[in-house]
Parts: sequence; C-alpha cells; structure tokens
Amino acid sequence: MNYIKTLMELSRLKKNAKLSASQMKKLQNKKLRNLLHYAWQHSDYYRKAFEEAGIQENQLDTLPLSAFPTMDKKTLLWHFDEIITVSGLTQDALYEFDTNARTDREAYLDQYHVVHSSGSTGKPGYFIYDNKAWNGMLLGIIRGALWGLSIFQIIRLLLSRPRVLYIAATDGSYGGAMAVGDGIDGVGAKQMYLDINTPLVQWVETVCEFQPDIIIGYPSAIKILAELIAKGEVKADIKRIVSCGEPLSLGLRKYLTDIFHVPIINFYGASESLALGIETGQENGMLLFDDLNVIEVEDGAMYLTCLYNYAQPLIRYHITDHLVLREKTEDTPFTQAEILLGRDEDLLWFENEEGHRDFLHPLSVEGFCIEGLRDYQFLQLSSNRFEMLAQAKEEAHHFIQQEMHLQMGKILADKGLDYVHFSVHFVNHILPDPNTGKKPLIITSEGYKRMGAKLEENQLAGDGLTKDKPTGREAVAV
Repeated sequence: MNYIKTLMELSRLKKNAKLSASQMKKLQNKKLRNLLHYAWQHSDYYRKAFEEAGIQENQLDTLPLSAFPTMDKKTLLWHFDEIITVSGLTQDALYEFDTNARTDREAYLDQYHVVHSSGSTGKPGYFIYDNKAWNGMLLGIIRGALWGLSIFQIIRLLLSRPRVLYIAATDGSYGGAMAVGDGIDGVGAKQMYLDINTPLVQWVETVCEFQPDIIIGYPSAIKILAELIAKGEVKADIKRIVSCGEPLSLGLRKYLTDIFHVPIINFYGASESLALGIETGQENGMLLFDDLNVIEVEDGAMYLTCLYNYAQPLIRYHITDHLVLREKTEDTPFTQAEILLGRDEDLLWFENEEGHRDFLHPLSVEGFCIEGLRDYQFLQLSSNRFEMLAQAKEEAHHFIQQEMHLQMGKILADKGLDYVHFSVHFVNHILPDPNTGKKPLIITSEGYKRMGAKLEENQLAGDGLTKDKPTGREAVAV
C-alpha cells in the first residue's frame, strides 16, 4: 500500500462514521446490489443457486437480501471452483501454491491473498482476496485500530514512526498475521512479531529491546504481557492496545486498562471478512462495519455478506459466531450488537521441576491438517502432561500418530517444552461441553473436573455405550 494514498483513502473511509443511519443504509444497499449483479454475471454457482431459488436477474435490485439462499463452509469448500469469479483460479492450484509458498505473506500470482481455513476433510480450505479487496479490508482494519483519532492525530502519530508489536500466531496460515503485517507496512510503522509459541523468557527480551508503542494481539497473550509488566519484569510505554482473535471479557478489559492506562480496541474479524467491527468499551456493545459487510441474525444463526470481495463472493454465508443485534437508531450509522459470544479457550500451562513455567496457546494447536483426522481436542492432565483426543478411522490411526509425533514434537521443542509428555487417544466422538453446547479445543484438568460425570456420561452416550461396556478408546503414547 502506498503511504500517501493509504492516508487519503483512510480519510474517505473515516467519513462514513459521520453518515446518518439512513445514509449508511443507502450506501450499504448500493454496494449489495452491485455485488449481487457481479456474482450473477461471473459466478456459475451463484447464478445457478439464485435461479434454483426462483430469482431472476431483473429482481436483483429489488428483492430483500433475506430472499436469497444461504451458504455454509461445507458448501463453499465443495463448490469452491464454481464460486470463484477469477478465471483459472482453482482450489487445487491454491493448495499447491500454499504448500510451496516462499514467504508467509506471498500473494498467489502477485494478485490474490490466501487465508487458510481448516476443512472437515482435514485438508485446508481457502478464502481469497484480490489486491483491491485486500487493500479495502486493510483500510477497515486501520480505521478500527485507530478508532477515535482524527485524521490529523493519525498523521501525527504515524510521523513519529510508532513501533507496533504483534503477539499472536504469526505464521502465514493466519489471516490476522498477514493483515497486520501488510497494514503496518501500509502506514509506514515499525513492526515486530512475537509468536505465541516463543518461550516466555524471550517475550521479556523482545519487549524490552523493541520498546513497542502499540500492542496488537490475542487478549490472552496481552494479559500475559500485562502480568509481566505488573511483576516488574518488563517496562514499556504503551499508547494503544488492539485485541483480536478471541473474545475480550469485561473483567480482562478492566485488568488491561488498569495495567496499561490506554485505549483498548477490541477488533472483530474472521477469515471470511477480516474487518467486521470493533468494541471500544466507550459505548454499549460492538459496532459492526456496515459499509464493508451486511450481517444478519436469524433464529440465532449469523449470516455474512462481504461487500468488498468480488473475487470470492460470500453472500449470506453462515458463520458459527453468535451475535445479538440491537435495534437500529440514528445515534450511529453502524449496527450495534451485543458483545461477541465466541470461543474463550484456556491456555495449556506447564512447569518443570526447576520451576520453569510456559504455555501453549489454543491457536498454536488448532491448525492440524492431517489426512484422516476428523476432529480433536486436548486434555491437560498435569503440569507436565497432556493428551490429544482424536476422532479418526481406524486405518488412519498409525499415520496420524506419526504425524502428530512430528508436528507436536516440533511445537514443544520450539517452545522449550521438551519436558512435557504428550499422548494420543483415539475416541469414537469428540462431543461438546454439555453445559454450553460448545466444543472447547482445550480442556484443563480443572475444567474437566467441573464438567465431571456429566461429560463422561455424554461421551459414553455418544459412543452408544454404557459404563459397563468398553469405551473403544485407544491410547497411543507419543
């Protein structure tokens, strides 16, 4: 992104925040109708799906969005090549590119930015942004990260060449890492990545040496940094914090505010659209970027229509997040929603006999794509031991065991956790927490005790067994 051009386009985008609600609705509808026409003309999938729903091209400007068919991730992966509007761009070609990419932020054919998404088959799926869509999304992220600042305050901040530290999963498979890196480049700031798999002692060295002005990262990771500062192990003069990738609870927001004494922006994004909205703590709920997306909630289900991505149109795409939309008012042009009710995982903390303490973050162990692996979950058993519950066909057990040995062994070694013992248990089903209906990726020993017999009974019931029968659970040490 060109620095001057970025500031000019950012200034124009910021003006949308001053629109009335009716003006925003008109702008959003214009973008929606343009997208619908483009999808009809350039996507074989959408033209066929619309026709099967009884929709003709001359109705694209008048029918309400609710009249159009919905789509989920399974459909997206299955019909990927038909949905894409770019001639010659296929899922197989992207998989080959992804496997052989030379750098984390390399664009396919120098035009298409590839964001990973794990699929139910064990092979990765992809969300594609062309350069125009990517730059438009980056502007949305920059606007959100610098929310509350005038364009003149932003220019003054950027002229100081702020140092931005990103604490998260930082490899190329994560859209957040790609977007943050390109966004920081676009505004000419200095940047440093701190991967969540980095040993904790290196966190102290990195922060003390880099002396960041702005922190961007997972709330759980920023909390760890805050604790280091509270203990006096790290000194830093932070001017702004942007949390992303996880829910930010009110309690954690208060704790971070008490430690850092700076504005905290909670950014909401997804692989399907990396710029969805923000929550600043200064108003009730979250502000959704209606000039970039349309978000609907029907019977508790959330549907996204991304208004800026024409390369891979997503129209009424089902997202498994949970939002409660508020009634629209003229107070703000943006739709307001209740705080995002998303995944809130625990960390895996470990400690050796010498008192060395470090952790694994959920996102460092969620991206396994192994042929035959249908689902998995992690259970922490002690301060130096955890296991993986894996659902897979029996013929794939040996291969999965070998792959998990290699992948998890590398993760533990890179993190300096060689003393941690890890094993794999093959189970018939990975079931959700019966209390919440959600499947946690990580269950700590404390969490397992809280769920207690209820989880065990649910697991047995899911296997079609009783406590008097074998569970069909096969343990493999790694």
